[in-house]
Amino acid sequence: MSELVLIAASGLAREVLTMVRASGQYDVVGLLDDDKEMAGVTVDGAPVLGTIDDASKFTHALVLVCLASGKSRETVVERLAVQGVRDARYATAIDPTVECPEGCRIGRGSIMLRNVTLTASVTLGAHVVAMPSVTFTHDDDVADFATFAAGVSLGGGVRIGRAAYLGLNSSVRARTSVGSYATVGNGAAVLSNVPDGETWVGVPAHPIDQE
Repeated sequence: MSELVLIAASGLAREVLTMVRASGQYDVVGLLDDDKEMAGVTVDGAPVLGTIDDASKFTHALVLVCLASGKSRETVVERLAVQGVRDARYATAIDPTVECPEGCRIGRGSIMLRNVTLTASVTLGAHVVAMPSVTFTHDDDVADFATFAAGVSLGGGVRIGRAAYLGLNSSVRARTSVGSYATVGNGAAVLSNVPDGETWVGVPAHPIDQE
C-alpha cells in the first residue's frame, strides 16, 4: 500500500482521509498545513507533520492537495514544483463507488468522492475535485484544477475551463462551456457559455452583475 501525505488540514482532507481508509487505497502518513496553530495537532487520527513546503521531505510518499478552491490548488502545485515535487508524486483518490468506464480519463492529483459518475469518453484534467453525486455525461472535457460541488450535472459535450468552480446542484446544458476561473452559483442552470472569470447565478444562469 502506497503512503500518502495530504496537503491542507481541510474539510476536504477529512473527507479524503475517510474515503481512503475505508477503501484501503493508501496509508495516510499525515497532513501538511501552513497554519502554525495546526502544528502537532491530530486531525481525525492523522498528525499534522509540518508546513506545505515540507512535502519535498517525504520522498517515500505520494501527495494530494486537499484545498476546495481550484485556484488555491493550482498555487500550491506551482509552489511545490519549485520545491522539486513533480507530477509523478501526486496521488489520485477515487471512491470505489465512482463509475469510470473504459474510454474515460481522470488526471493525476484528482479527487472523486462517492457516487461520481462518468458516462462515456469523459476527460478530466489533473487536480480536479468532484464532490459526491457529480455527473459527467458523454464527451465532457474538464481542464485542470476545476472543482465540482455535490450534485453538479453536466450535459454531453460540455467544456469546463481551468480552475472553474461549479456550486452545489448546478447544471450545465449540453454543448456549452464554463470558462477558466469562472464561478457558477449553487443551483444555477447554465444554458449559454460562461466567459472566463465571470460569476453566474440563477435559473437560467446570468452574470451576477446584472442583479
